[in-house]
Amino acid sequence: MNKIIRCITSDGAVMASAIDSSDLVYAAQKIHRTSNVATAALGRLLTAASMMGAQLKQKDATISLRVAGDGPLGVVIAASDSDGYVRGYVENSNCVTEHYQNGKLNVGKAVGEGVLNVMKKLPGAEPYIGQVPLVSGEIAEDITSYYATSEQLPTVCALGVLVDKTTGEVLFAGGLLVQLLPGAFEDTIEKLEKNVHDMDSVTAMLTKGYTPLDMVHEILKGFEVEVLDEMEVGYRCGCTRESLENVIIGLPEDEIRELPDETGVASATCHFCNKKYVFTQEDLENLIKKKN
Repeated sequence: MNKIIRCITSDGAVMASAIDSSDLVYAAQKIHRTSNVATAALGRLLTAASMMGAQLKQKDATISLRVAGDGPLGVVIAASDSDGYVRGYVENSNCVTEHYQNGKLNVGKAVGEGVLNVMKKLPGAEPYIGQVPLVSGEIAEDITSYYATSEQLPTVCALGVLVDKTTGEVLFAGGLLVQLLPGAFEDTIEKLEKNVHDMDSVTAMLTKGYTPLDMVHEILKGFEVEVLDEMEVGYRCGCTRESLENVIIGLPEDEIRELPDETGVASATCHFCNKKYVFTQEDLENLIKKKN
């Protein structure tokens, strides 16, 4: 089971979240059967969404991240609840994998140029929607840009997904989200910048056996750190047959009767978990009766 830890420095100047998301990214790869570069892109976005969701203070609040670039990967979506549980989807799961000269996956080229949309839904409030142009398509830099532009919150975001080049198996995945709070002094900023410069990559730390707390201590070296909370997270889809029935009931009667294919059934597959729901003509007629 994956875990998120959230911490704050004792002077209240810096907030940090860290996650080991290896299992949930592994689950996403198995569900969507993604190529290596698609696994990295989706895994990074899922990791970011989980940390951002865990920051939401209200129960039943949700956050959705949507990366829409002009690259071959297509749209990438990740959604999280306030407990940090996520689900996601990538449009072209079989996107051809390319690498940089240093051997790292070229996620930026797969994503291309475009925008990052962030939508927060809080109970009883209108959804908040923020949009920023993609900086690099590598996801972490784009999340950093979102916070700086839309929330005016200086942020360091580090994300990583290590994939076995031969088998495509997810070996490690994780992330860090560090934010300067109002009142942070210049020496705090300088110390944090130095730590960021000296720090290993997220996947390198996980490979060495670092826990999320270890990663926080690494990026906040020299600070006194207090743990706010820890939570287990994972990949979880909330789709149900009942929710799909409600969608069908909302359609006009003639459209409902046109849903069956040549075999006499209507079917729908969830983008997030690939679960298939089948409705017979009798099922649809019963839904029409409920509608009336």
